[in-house]
Amino acid sequence: MKANIPKGMGGGPGNMQAMLRQAQKMQEDMARVQAELEEQEYTAAAGGGAVSATVNGKHQLTALTINPEVIDPDDAEMLADLVMAAVNEAQRGAAQDAEAQMGQVTGGMNLPGMF
Repeated sequence: MKANIPKGMGGGPGNMQAMLRQAQKMQEDMARVQAELEEQEYTAAAGGGAVSATVNGKHQLTALTINPEVIDPDDAEMLADLVMAAVNEAQRGAAQDAEAQMGQVTGGMNLPGMF
């Protein structure tokens, strides 16, 4: 006995090839967006601009600027906190941008390990 598959839900060769083409295009788009994201730079500041950090799309720190006025030898901990805050915020910006741009490519599908 044959099962009746509703129209448009069939798994015929044409439909399978269309799905494969669509998956391949999505993969190519994702690779393109990933390459573009890696070229981006994200800068964030802390302490009212006393410290600023720049990371690239690979989340690597590429620049760090410290206003000499905030360098206090007696309070190195405060400076370390400002540096961490600026770096973390720049990395958050990179991650959010990657998630948003990849979400556009994938149509919101959750693809673990992609970002």
